[in-house]
Amino acid sequence: MDSRILSRGSSGGGAADLLSAANSRVTDGHPREFVNKTVCGCGRPFSTLNDMRARCLPLAGLASVLCLCHSYTLRSSVSWVVSSNGVVEDADLSEEVAPALLVDGAGLWKQSYPSSGVLGDSVDTPAERVKSEDDNEPQLSSRLFSYRLEKVKKSVSSSPPPPHQETARTARYIAHYSDWGHLATISTQDKIKGLPFGNIFSISDGPLDNSTGVIYFYVTPMDDTVSDLKSNPHASLTLSEAEGEFCRQMVYDPEVRRCARLTLTGKMVEVVPEELAFAKQAMFSRHPAMSKWPVAQKWFFMKLELIQVWLQDWIGSTSVISLEDYFKATPF
Repeated sequence: MDSRILSRGSSGGGAADLLSAANSRVTDGHPREFVNKTVCGCGRPFSTLNDMRARCLPLAGLASVLCLCHSYTLRSSVSWVVSSNGVVEDADLSEEVAPALLVDGAGLWKQSYPSSGVLGDSVDTPAERVKSEDDNEPQLSSRLFSYRLEKVKKSVSSSPPPPHQETARTARYIAHYSDWGHLATISTQDKIKGLPFGNIFSISDGPLDNSTGVIYFYVTPMDDTVSDLKSNPHASLTLSEAEGEFCRQMVYDPEVRRCARLTLTGKMVEVVPEELAFAKQAMFSRHPAMSKWPVAQKWFFMKLELIQVWLQDWIGSTSVISLEDYFKATPF
């Protein structure tokens, strides 16, 4: 097939280019047979050049459509609605109703961004490229998201960690500025019963301006880890300083001991009614999407009652921090 016909560089002229190439191949010697073999590959001679055009025109039209559409991708899906000003609207978000919210007549397709947009730290994300009229407040590039991006971007601290000698303060720093961690339990699953089992959970020790050192969770009984905790409530939560900016800026691998890691061991308990309001504020302020998770999954709040605080934040050095020193310290 002629290479000019296959080119994706042409825009909007797919049918005309195809026919032009076909005409250029018709010679005085063997016009129809040559066109048959070179352009269409149909395996049979055409009776007329018009017959060739009629057979190949649908293919050329399809090529034109693909040329117009190749730079578009489906950017995202939704599970709830937002108003035109970006504020989350109250809605029935049960599992039966949520699929209807996936329909968005205007904003479902977004033009794709070049791959360079995710390769460098200095390149803005698509959401950051869209500004409000006063250019002071970044807006989301699509109405398909449920909450403003800046609400969660601030959860990773840009302030440097404390000196490694201040172990209690370092432990509180990691506990406060971590948004998620690895929780290890003793499994109740049939094939690994009695063996360690790890799972990832979103966490919070309080709103960004109020650190308590107490780690809160928002969990569902449908999770295998919660099933483990019903049998044995003891667990260990491991957090890494690699979640923030410091280790990346220093080019520390997460396993390098100067990239601090913290393991909190204790007993997982359900939050009592008197503490529910604060637990809800702590989790939902740091993880806004949680407030719209399906109620049918029976989400509830838990916290880790500490038994031991273990920290490694320097080469050849580990620390077991007393609970008194841990709660007395501050991450700020």
